[in-house]
Amino acid sequence: MPTLDEVKEQICEIGRRVYNRGFVAANEGNLSMRLNDREVVCTPSIFCKGFMTPDDLCLVDMEGNQLAGKRKRTSEVLMHLAIMKARPEITSVVHCHPPHATAFALAKEPIPAGLIPEVEVFLGEVPTAPYAPPGVPALGESIVPFVHKANVVIMGNHGTVSFDTDLERAYWWTEILDNYCKMLIHAHQLGGAHRLTKAEALGLVTEKHRWGMYDPRVDAKYADVDPREAPLFRESWAAAGLAARAFPVDANNDPSITIRQSELEAIIERAVTRAIEKLK
Repeated sequence: MPTLDEVKEQICEIGRRVYNRGFVAANEGNLSMRLNDREVVCTPSIFCKGFMTPDDLCLVDMEGNQLAGKRKRTSEVLMHLAIMKARPEITSVVHCHPPHATAFALAKEPIPAGLIPEVEVFLGEVPTAPYAPPGVPALGESIVPFVHKANVVIMGNHGTVSFDTDLERAYWWTEILDNYCKMLIHAHQLGGAHRLTKAEALGLVTEKHRWGMYDPRVDAKYADVDPREAPLFRESWAAAGLAARAFPVDANNDPSITIRQSELEAIIERAVTRAIEKLK
């Protein structure tokens, strides 16, 4: 385990990164890192993550009680602790509001799978948790059902949370996810994204496992599924209010057309008008 001073320096460094990348604004977001089995260092409440010094950080126990620090600990540390309790090997948690990934949370659009090799390998299938109010136990409870099959979760109408066995890796998953979502938005503007074939997607999952990176999709229960069809989390979409509108789940890569309701109404109106004119 790193020393207290080392943990604080790492948190301040990642705080600067999330702020400089625009993943948080003003006093948004929070970070934490386990010091030992009983204590966790976390960021303070209402303080810009880009300008923290080690003296600004807080020490809490695994129940969220503040043990040290001149500033008040973040209220959302309860979510961090819930993740650490659910997966004891997790030592680090990053919560922020990266704009492109959060746009998917606001649009209630699930993160599509089977498009980019790096995302399939480093992130795998990304779930979206239902909305829960910030700063209360319900927030952590909304995330815990997903933590055994993912290292990053979209938080409904809120942001993202990523976690791993060290803080830099936890940060990486947020950065990769937001960059991916940025690409997806651009691809949608250009007419849509085309998925890999089933064989290509399965190949990435298999290679990931061979490289020593666990992916639940290699388990026997998922042996016959298509990775592009969100087999891990698709059943959770309804609870989070998700619908794949911008990136329809289309295993056969059949062309799909998405139009606005106003456009559909205009088409129907023109068709009805023409039909009436022909009857005259």
